[in-house]
Amino acid sequence: MRLYHHPMSSNARRALMTAIHLELPLELAEVDLMNADDRRRLGELNPNGKVPVLADGDFLLWESCAIMQYLAEQVPGQTIYPSAPQARADVNRWLFWAAQHFAPAIGVLAWERAWKGMTGGGPADPLEEARGERELHACAVVLDAHLARRNWLSGEDVTLADFAVAAPLMYSEAVRLPLGQYAHIQAWFGRVRQLRAWQATQVDLSVG
Repeated sequence: MRLYHHPMSSNARRALMTAIHLELPLELAEVDLMNADDRRRLGELNPNGKVPVLADGDFLLWESCAIMQYLAEQVPGQTIYPSAPQARADVNRWLFWAAQHFAPAIGVLAWERAWKGMTGGGPADPLEEARGERELHACAVVLDAHLARRNWLSGEDVTLADFAVAAPLMYSEAVRLPLGQYAHIQAWFGRVRQLRAWQATQVDLSVG
């Protein structure tokens, strides 16, 4: 299987973390998102023009959470994507929450405080920054309260839920995510950062 990715993409990172945790070998193909030819080729793989994309023979799969689920299904006996209906539904809940709520809120701040300037989009818009912070705080209240009673998001050990929610936090320092007041999130994120899958996918996110 081949994973088309970019190391600074949190969506690609969550898929790669899954493969590393499962010890599932992948051929990695880095896509230069600043290169027009690479973007054109990416559009042939994914009509949305985004990474990651997983190629398994002739089967092309996009959407990071779907890729995570697919990878887990390749490994009999794995525990990060449980088979029991309620346990699996709970993991799915957090996958969807990460994609629909948490990552988009972080994405507003990542765009305004990093990518916008790097791609020639001009200076950060204070109104957009304020919107991103409001949306992130609303999510953080939910996440922090949930983590007050447990070490991991779903069940007794790490699951796909933790990878999906943690991945966008790779931008914490680079774009100054305002999460320092949330002690339970910080403690959980500390546990995530000790995982081999997180450490093996760490990149320098310094921005100008």
